[in-house]
Amino acid sequence: PPVPSDLGYVPPDGGWGWAVVFGASISIGFAYTFPKAFTIYFKELQAVYSISYSQIAWITSIMCATTYGGGPISSILVNRYGSRPVVILGGLLCGIGMVSAAFCTSILQLYICVGFITGFGLALNLQPSVIIIGKYFLKRRPIANGLAMAGSPVMLCTLAPLNQFLFDNFGWRGSFLILGAILLNCCVAGALFRPIGAATAPVKTQATEEGKDALKEEVTKDAMEMSSPMNITMETKTEEEGGKGCCEKVNQYLDFSLFKHRGFLIYLIGNVLMFLGFFAPIVFLAPYAKHIGIDEYSAAFLLSILAIVDMIARPTTGIIANSKWVRPRIQYFFSFSIAFNGACHLLCPLASGYTGLVVYSIFFGLAFGMVCAMLFETLMDLVGAARFTSAVGLVTIAECCTILLGPPIGGTLIDTFGDYKYMFIKCGAVMVLAGTFLFIMNYYNYRTLAKEEKERKAKEEDPKSVRTENEGRNNWNKETAQDGPELEPLREEREGLKKEVNGT
Repeated sequence: PPVPSDLGYVPPDGGWGWAVVFGASISIGFAYTFPKAFTIYFKELQAVYSISYSQIAWITSIMCATTYGGGPISSILVNRYGSRPVVILGGLLCGIGMVSAAFCTSILQLYICVGFITGFGLALNLQPSVIIIGKYFLKRRPIANGLAMAGSPVMLCTLAPLNQFLFDNFGWRGSFLILGAILLNCCVAGALFRPIGAATAPVKTQATEEGKDALKEEVTKDAMEMSSPMNITMETKTEEEGGKGCCEKVNQYLDFSLFKHRGFLIYLIGNVLMFLGFFAPIVFLAPYAKHIGIDEYSAAFLLSILAIVDMIARPTTGIIANSKWVRPRIQYFFSFSIAFNGACHLLCPLASGYTGLVVYSIFFGLAFGMVCAMLFETLMDLVGAARFTSAVGLVTIAECCTILLGPPIGGTLIDTFGDYKYMFIKCGAVMVLAGTFLFIMNYYNYRTLAKEEKERKAKEEDPKSVRTENEGRNNWNKETAQDGPELEPLREEREGLKKEVNGT
């Protein structure tokens, strides 16, 4: 079915847009994968700084929290300057953070350089890359989002062995210098984000607008000269418009009116709940395999299986989501993906051997890829491409809290019960609950929207409502006509000016 555009222009749905998708896959891949791939240096850093595992794990937690928490700042910068300069700035910050980390002499300095500076650079890479896709694609947007999000598993398959190779040959300090240079490729990806937008308004429209403005100014001037009470009224109106302009200026960069949007609130609550159990299983999968007696290389291979399946699942999900059967009700598909992900975690404790964990990794990679491919597409479907920049910033700042708390809560359950199954059961139950919530509330939202649309059409077609509106307008005109004879010359002059403008 035809999909309306709220951007003021028709996106090209191809052409240079595929180069933008390629650049977005690089930026998104680094943003999602780098915190996971960085964990290979933890053991060496623990020995160098003589710290516990919980202390070293805070590097990744701070990096992920900063990446998501920096969403509103990233959205404001994109609204002000566009995606290209923001991504280039993010790439420079990532490179500076990793190069500075190579010279750190304490864990606190690593928190600042790797956690905050590099994490904020990744935040400036993530949001603009997702936003620019919505400006280049409309009909093929689910496919484009799926291909861009596929950069994450590709990077995971690449960065994990690369980090091990760099560490074996150059040590952790040399590796940080090389990683800083590699992260500068985000600047190259940002350079592909060519700006796109609506064309300038036609000359006729501009002339009409200028005529209306001139009419408004002239009528206001005459009214202010007419009497002092009207001067007071106009001054009050000017103050109100000034206050309104200030609010509009704030909303221009970050649209807080989205919190009145029913679909946005449903998405926000469901996603905040989902992220309590989204990342913990992937963090504890390899340790769980070692816990049940599987060797280190076989345990690490489980993550590779997950990444390969994830790599295939994301673009495939994008193609399915773009089909004529799924696209009109993509929110239901997203809800099913989250519940399917949770069901995989609930069944994981039943996998007692390595074969069972391989099967779990395959289904986990499929479910993980399905959720990630539609994570931003469903949000754009709800709020539209024009408001998506503000929406993604507000969503990521709300999600950063549960992303930060999810893995530590899972670790606490493992420490308390001495068994990994309770962590998987907790994550599975939370995600099934989130998927069920989104399914029920989206059904309610769709029904309510259909009812509102039906009432609107009935009101437009009902002649009684039209007659009532006309009678109310006539009554208002009669009341205004009784205001006094002193305003009659102004009213006649205003009507004449309106006719002239309408004629042009």
